[in-house]
Amino acid sequence: MTSHDPISLTTVSAGFIQDWLDALKSRCTPQAMASLLERSGLQTIPMVPTQRVTLKEIATLYQLAAPETGDEMMGLWSRPIRPRALQHLLTVQREASSLVSALFRFSTFWNLLLDDFRLELRNSYEEVELSLIACYPDTEPQRFGHMLILKLAHGLLSWLGGSETSVKEIRFAFARPHFAADYAVVFPCPVAFDAQHTSILFDPRHFDRPITRSPAEASVFLQRAPLDWIFTSSRAHTNSLRVRAFLYGATWQSCQLPDAAHALKMTPRTLNRRLKEEGTSFQDIKDALRRDIAIRALQQGTDSIEQIAFDTGFSAPSNFHRAFHKWTNRTPGSYRL
Repeated sequence: MTSHDPISLTTVSAGFIQDWLDALKSRCTPQAMASLLERSGLQTIPMVPTQRVTLKEIATLYQLAAPETGDEMMGLWSRPIRPRALQHLLTVQREASSLVSALFRFSTFWNLLLDDFRLELRNSYEEVELSLIACYPDTEPQRFGHMLILKLAHGLLSWLGGSETSVKEIRFAFARPHFAADYAVVFPCPVAFDAQHTSILFDPRHFDRPITRSPAEASVFLQRAPLDWIFTSSRAHTNSLRVRAFLYGATWQSCQLPDAAHALKMTPRTLNRRLKEEGTSFQDIKDALRRDIAIRALQQGTDSIEQIAFDTGFSAPSNFHRAFHKWTNRTPGSYRL
């Protein structure tokens, strides 16, 4: 993803990674935990639900924590996943004869390593489903861990096939969380909650691509982990991300709902209804893009906070400071790298 990519600009709420942070604490001392958070840019502890986290901060924390804790899943599961496990998984995947075979190898690989659940693959003419069957049903689901395993499966299939693999639906075996909207950044499909099992469903008609990845490409994938498996590059995940991508490529400050509806080839009423079904609105998307553009400018640019305030449409820096604190529960200056 590049700095000109509207998806790479996206932030997620702190709640989205809180389960991961809680698990990570079990793998390191308080001092080591504080160091990891500081070096990744996640200095605010404890986090609050309104705080925003960038994709770069998530990737940096993973890249620091996985080797330093000696657990490539960083406390998410009862058994540590030893170093080089992901490397071996890629080797196994690259030797598969098809994407269905790769998904089967994915399930058998993790079934050898994990005690918390087993992966079951159901393959039919109409649907391919990979499910996580809990070994201890009374245990509270690890929400970030469930997301990460499903996204690793999807990300690997997309990487192996050379383009993003279409997903029919994601089902989670836990209640809809307050950060449910963040899943639209990760998964290119509808997401359901309160399911019997966590699962990812594919259309097998999209599994006909050959696997042609080289060892050199696998090395790049590993070096960039988890970016290339968590944050894939689709622009058609949801209507909300389609609107976001349109706004980012247009003069977003002056664009209105009818402009976006025309670009997406639907009526304003239809677009408004579909955005409502996804739990958002045109103005919410526009405000979120404004917030994320400001965060990116603060992190990567040299402009003053005052200039960034004016560039993002605020009449005065004080208004920008108030809005930014409401968005993130942090000051603009805390996002400076």
